[in-house]
Amino acid sequence: ATALLALVAQPALATTELNALVWCDHTDDAFIKPFEQANDVRVNLKEFEGTGAALSIIEQSQPGDWDVLITDGVDVPRLVEAGILGELPADQLPIDDLWPEVVLADKHVIDGKTYGVTELFGYNTIAFDANAVDAADITDMSVLWSGKFKDRIAVYDWSLPMIGLVAMGIGKRTDELSVDDIPEIREALFALKDSTAQFTDVVSSQTALATGEVDILFGGGEWLTAVLSSEMPNLDWILPEQGGLLWSQSVGRFADASNPDMALKFIQYIVSPEGQKALATSSCYWAMPANMKTGELLSDAEKRALRWDQQAEYLSRAQLYPQPGGELEEAMEDLWSEMRSR
Repeated sequence: ATALLALVAQPALATTELNALVWCDHTDDAFIKPFEQANDVRVNLKEFEGTGAALSIIEQSQPGDWDVLITDGVDVPRLVEAGILGELPADQLPIDDLWPEVVLADKHVIDGKTYGVTELFGYNTIAFDANAVDAADITDMSVLWSGKFKDRIAVYDWSLPMIGLVAMGIGKRTDELSVDDIPEIREALFALKDSTAQFTDVVSSQTALATGEVDILFGGGEWLTAVLSSEMPNLDWILPEQGGLLWSQSVGRFADASNPDMALKFIQYIVSPEGQKALATSSCYWAMPANMKTGELLSDAEKRALRWDQQAEYLSRAQLYPQPGGELEEAMEDLWSEMRSR
């Protein structure tokens, strides 16, 4: 009987397999199981955090090892240039259903061909414990490197967005940054470091704020607090007067995918309202679904946690990550390493 049960439970009985490099929200059974069952496929997921980590995995893989890739929206062009992502049939994707501001055609469409589609988005901004911090005291982002909240701040440990957010805090636009801005950014960044109690990843960020280790997370947002909204309504987030940094997740198909047809089906599921609903409220972190029709599936409580009704305003006050690649990203990485080592 035990052997029979083991055989019945074996997921490898699916007639085909799909291999995907994903962020942690895609590993929830509530998201992945409906697709597997509907398509008689086993989806093998490998989780990573950050495009650099994905590139390292890809470099160590054989052609055809991977079918689907989740990545930062701003990273799609360099992945196309490297020959990693292949073309997607735009007419088979619900692009007209996406929030217009996150379609990112300048990133996803190259020489008239579509290589990525936005699945989720959100904001790197300021998350905080409302029982310990008055929102009115942090509406000016620069107060976080004034010393007022010394040792009460955690910083999300991701160089490009955090440096971009600091740049916004001192009045710069992320799409206009150059290496000439680094010295001024450095001054504010090192002042922020002086007030920082810890640097954290996604999971550690949630833990630090939820347990009271810190009162503020620089770089936090709905992705941090929404998932805890029912248990800890005191955890909140704001877009300060300088605005927030818009992050977006894109999904693409590998140029050398072994199962391109199933990869396309998976991408179509990801950007469908049903797939979006599951991703938007995953156990790892919550995020804004890119497909506007997902609102029909979200509860009122979920909409409130995600600030669904405020998205038009928030998007108008958001800026994208600094453009990755080239001497600017190299200078930012060097700056971050210098700051972290002190």
